[in-house]
Amino acid sequence: MKLAGAPISWGVCEVPGWGHQLPPERVLSEMRELGLTATELGPQGFLTPGLIERYGLRLAGAFVPVVLHDPGHDPLRDLPGDGLLVLAAATGDDGYDARPELDAGGWATLLGNLDRIAAELGPRAVLHPHVGTMVETRAEVERVLEGSSMPLCLDTGHLLVGGTDPVALVEQAAARIAHVHLKDVDAGLAARVTDGTLAYTQAVREGVYRPLGQGDIDIAAIVTGLASSGYDGWYVMEQDVILSGPGERPAEDVRRSLAYLDGVLGAG
Repeated sequence: MKLAGAPISWGVCEVPGWGHQLPPERVLSEMRELGLTATELGPQGFLTPGLIERYGLRLAGAFVPVVLHDPGHDPLRDLPGDGLLVLAAATGDDGYDARPELDAGGWATLLGNLDRIAAELGPRAVLHPHVGTMVETRAEVERVLEGSSMPLCLDTGHLLVGGTDPVALVEQAAARIAHVHLKDVDAGLAARVTDGTLAYTQAVREGVYRPLGQGDIDIAAIVTGLASSGYDGWYVMEQDVILSGPGERPAEDVRRSLAYLDGVLGAG
């Protein structure tokens, strides 16, 4: 299994005002201490390939919010030239607490752009269904599966918050999954985001994302199902957090997740 870290598990996020942002040197050194061999890039400008290599890590991919639904905007101009691109269908605004609804024309543009990107970049690009973007809900995930050829990033947490059972999605469409973000989730908090009674950012602050094995997602079933399908891509350890200051130790939750995953693999 190819395991990677992500700066968001250390509270580092592209959203303005998200919380205390730790320095890249601490994030990378703690990843290395945990035995991770790779990382996603994090927000634009936070990490560089040279810095990642200096800490003995590889680059597993880059999370790239990009506007896909605007007919006057060419998303291919926004995409970096190297590495795996984990695309989120951005609204065009900062943050993930609100989003507009797409009309038929917007959907046609979004799906057409996904096919253009897939044709241009091939396996270098995947779409990440993500809370607060234009592809969030179960119906929207289905629309992408049926209306485009773009591979998916299976983010177990964002899918559940958006109303998609990630275990069922693995059973339904494992062949379309080309990248994985592993999260566990407090289903009660997730349901409040889904029904609109709790803002997404506040849910993260209250701990909607849990160390693996401490939430309500069947992580073992997902890992087993993907292995059975022949999946050989990255598993990125992600438990999004919002930090209040440098004294917090988010690496301990990543450590707990890795220990749980070791147990799952040992049992398998």
